[in-house]
Amino acid sequence: MDMLKLSEEIINGRRLTGGEDKSFFITADLEALCKGADNIRRALCGDHVDLCSIINGRSGRCSENCKFCAQSAHNCTGVNEYGFLDEDAILAECKHNTESGVHRFSIVTAGRTLSGSDFEKAVSAYKRMNSEYNIELCGSHGLLTDQQFRRLREAGVKRYHCNIETSRRNFPNICTSHTFDDKINCIKRAQAAGLEVCSGGIIGMGETWEDRIDMADTLAALGVHSVPINALRPIKGTPFENVPRLTEEDILRTVAIFRYILPEANIRLAAGRDLMKNSGKQAFLSGANATITGDMLTTSGNDISSDKEMLLSLNFSL
Repeated sequence: MDMLKLSEEIINGRRLTGGEDKSFFITADLEALCKGADNIRRALCGDHVDLCSIINGRSGRCSENCKFCAQSAHNCTGVNEYGFLDEDAILAECKHNTESGVHRFSIVTAGRTLSGSDFEKAVSAYKRMNSEYNIELCGSHGLLTDQQFRRLREAGVKRYHCNIETSRRNFPNICTSHTFDDKINCIKRAQAAGLEVCSGGIIGMGETWEDRIDMADTLAALGVHSVPINALRPIKGTPFENVPRLTEEDILRTVAIFRYILPEANIRLAAGRDLMKNSGKQAFLSGANATITGDMLTTSGNDISSDKEMLLSLNFSL
């Protein structure tokens, strides 16, 4: 397969469908693959990079048994555990990110869902942030109900985050306390409530290349326009603590493949940027056009000013 020719076809309107054979991506020349992905990004998305930051609004003691997660109560990681943060602390972090030029800010909470007084605290915080700061608001609170999604939207939340994590085939190897369909239904409920959706997954959890391609196909079929790609950073105390770390080449190939399958989406670098040289600089020349930044991530983050300097050096706009 001529990757540059394929990239031109995609720029001119071709879209790869779920039923197509995409095995050529696995063996394609990496340089040509990444160059084609960058061409698609430039033509269909432009040079703007979308920056988002998160605050860990409630940490640890999660009932779900996700094998990669430091915050699962099933894993012994020594993670810092705390209840829902004080509203003023959340507002202060939102203010800092707004003033730093970040485009989106999200509260993320551990747990299968968010309910009761904690959900009310989140709604209150979103209302205040929406009225006080000029920044797009996102939320990540697990498997919510239709009514909860509507309330988030009314509070000023524009986008909801719910990773599908991996392919349907591989999902039971990652988590058994909820299902792949639970994730899909959550995404559809958020969309039905008028929210945009941010959904991606984690690579490096023992999945095959076919699983990664299938994950991208699923996200394309759902119409997801913000796709975070996390590279697993094995955490001591989780079942995946001894999983070999991904190579930069594997991460770049994944990013590029996702660009071909999701040509108009924000392909967002998330956890694991430190597995690549220069905080993933080459990935932004391989199809990525968004990233999580800041110092409040659940895994190692990247400094906002350093990220902006690096991206501007690549002639991106912010």
